[in-house]
Amino acid sequence: MKIPSPLVCLSAITCLIHAAPGYPAARKETVTDDYHSTKVADPYRWLEDDNAADTKAWVQEENKVTHAFLDGIPRREAIRERLRTLWNYERIGAPTEYGGKWFFSRNSGLQNQAVLMVADAPEAEGRILLDPNTLSKDGTVSLGGQRPSEDGKLLAYSLSTGGSDWQEIRVRDVTTGKDLEDHLKWVKFSGTSWKKDGSGFYYSRYDEPKKGAALTQKNEFQKLCFHKIGTPQEQDVIVYERKDHANWGIHGGVTEDGRYLIISISQGTDPKNRVFYKDLSDENAKVVELLPDADAEYDFIDNQGPVFFFKTDLDAPRGRVIAIDTREPARAKWKQIIPESKDLLKGISSVGGQLVCQYLQDAKSAVKCMDFEGRLIRDLTLPGLGSAGGFGGKKEDKQTFYGFSTFTEPGSIYRLDLATGESKLWRKPKVGFDSDAYESEQVFYPSKDGTKVPMFIVHKKGLKLDGTNPTLLYGYGGFDTSLTPGFSIPRAVWLEMGGVLAVANLRGGGEYGREWHEAGTKLRKQNVFDDFIAAGEWLISNKYTSTPKLAIQGGSNGGLLVGACLVQRPDLFGAAIPHVGVMDMLRFHKFTIGWAWQSDYGSSDNPLEFKALYAYSPYHNLKPGTRYPATLVMTADHDDRVVPAHSFKFAARLQECQPKDGPPVLIRIESSAGHGAGTALNKSIEQSADEWTFLSKALDMKRD
Repeated sequence: MKIPSPLVCLSAITCLIHAAPGYPAARKETVTDDYHSTKVADPYRWLEDDNAADTKAWVQEENKVTHAFLDGIPRREAIRERLRTLWNYERIGAPTEYGGKWFFSRNSGLQNQAVLMVADAPEAEGRILLDPNTLSKDGTVSLGGQRPSEDGKLLAYSLSTGGSDWQEIRVRDVTTGKDLEDHLKWVKFSGTSWKKDGSGFYYSRYDEPKKGAALTQKNEFQKLCFHKIGTPQEQDVIVYERKDHANWGIHGGVTEDGRYLIISISQGTDPKNRVFYKDLSDENAKVVELLPDADAEYDFIDNQGPVFFFKTDLDAPRGRVIAIDTREPARAKWKQIIPESKDLLKGISSVGGQLVCQYLQDAKSAVKCMDFEGRLIRDLTLPGLGSAGGFGGKKEDKQTFYGFSTFTEPGSIYRLDLATGESKLWRKPKVGFDSDAYESEQVFYPSKDGTKVPMFIVHKKGLKLDGTNPTLLYGYGGFDTSLTPGFSIPRAVWLEMGGVLAVANLRGGGEYGREWHEAGTKLRKQNVFDDFIAAGEWLISNKYTSTPKLAIQGGSNGGLLVGACLVQRPDLFGAAIPHVGVMDMLRFHKFTIGWAWQSDYGSSDNPLEFKALYAYSPYHNLKPGTRYPATLVMTADHDDRVVPAHSFKFAARLQECQPKDGPPVLIRIESSAGHGAGTALNKSIEQSADEWTFLSKALDMKRD
């Protein structure tokens, strides 16, 4: 039987500001699901098959339309060149020491991927240890995690191809720079942790997926393995697995003293976890289930012999530190080391005999150095209001390195003297961006239910509040993730173009701890959208911008945010860019790692949660004839985190529903790229150029 072509060209493409181009019409099929006696149509189900010829043809035609539209805007080349110029600066990562050798990343400027360097001292120039740019012609092979052995002689590193979450682990001799024969496959969501003697390392893997289904098949039954150097993967020992728990994520790390293997058990993206351990000094030791209840978040910090230190939110939504003596593990014997405070305890590093505690104060960094009895050593003086991170090292270290950045200042690296608390600038990048011409502020606005929500606003100094400023509102609001100040080249170019940047710290994120996070999950997910909509309304009422000049942007869960808000309030926004968004809230759990998001979203399998999901699912709530804002949907063909079917189906439905005289609705599908991590720089430049070009047209931005 002949299958009808999915492509029918509707009209010639045009690049007028307020006119949409002609779209490739996607066929509609009669597909209906029954969810708890509610019939739900899914006419674009066929686009879920990314290997089908019809889907590939639709993708090709959609890209033709999108690139013809964007390439027809004269300003694009100038935007692209400015991105290339600003991005062409040296970037060096904080160094870490193993066996007297110092390892750090470096990008000379326009390299697609950062290069891993090794040096005899942190000040030394060093030599190239691993250059991912030599592994592919187009820069789409990226370096994932890397971990030297304790003596610095071997490096375990992982590579990803085309932006996929799948990684392959190899081992390199640090002295010769040559790889050993070790080669591990089907690794995902895993680090590597060496045994103290360097004989091998622990890692997590899945079973090999079915042929042709690597980018879509569910990822289940992860197992923790030990790989002995010089042996094939088939001989790797399974250290821990649970065949009775398909959705357990199992990760292992060796304590600094080499005595214990700490096994952290996650279930989806829920911060609550279990912690087990194995005594590596005893070959016959069994895995001990120290914290088996998954009643809170437990992050292992360090140990002093059999005493384990954890950061936890048990009975402390904003975090505290406890000590558990594994010889007397009963809860009544637990000792509180650092109590909960008014600020969120975001992370802790154990270095130089100190606990370096990283707090968030209204989404800005604050750092305190404490001893292992919880006594304050000092408050660390940071270079300003921004984001600090790093502070890695070992117990005997006298110094540590950390990075610090703001919205307008690129990330600089500082060396911290742990004895004196003095920070000295170690590396500061030279970027051709006039940061002094811009300013950042933080405001607090009321959401629909009166909740006060913080928002950062960045703009040129002397901005006139007359409602005419093109403004980009960015948000995420999910999975306990915090949005903190940080520099990016694309945002710098946006500011130079006269744009205002607004970053809203929505409920569902992690800025204020567990309660803030949970207030934006499952049946309360609508709070997140209300917070974002209220941010847009506040920016308009306070004359920063107006609807024709207001754009919204977000990625992944933030793509869902943008999709839901443009569907719920199409009258509020002038443009929207949902990037790799979760758009079908009824079927997300059926692909790759999507099942893990049920801790935040709930599931359509649950009648009550189905009702909430169906009420805001972007794909299902588009209405024919509604005038939606100009929209550029962004996705990639190798995204195996949020499979591109979400964006495919949403874009096809949005194009169907948008009036013929409505603003443009486009989808841009990147090839050989994934969810975002490891994207080649040349692709990032082209992507950002397309985003800003689209907004310059959609928001009718004037040239400076």
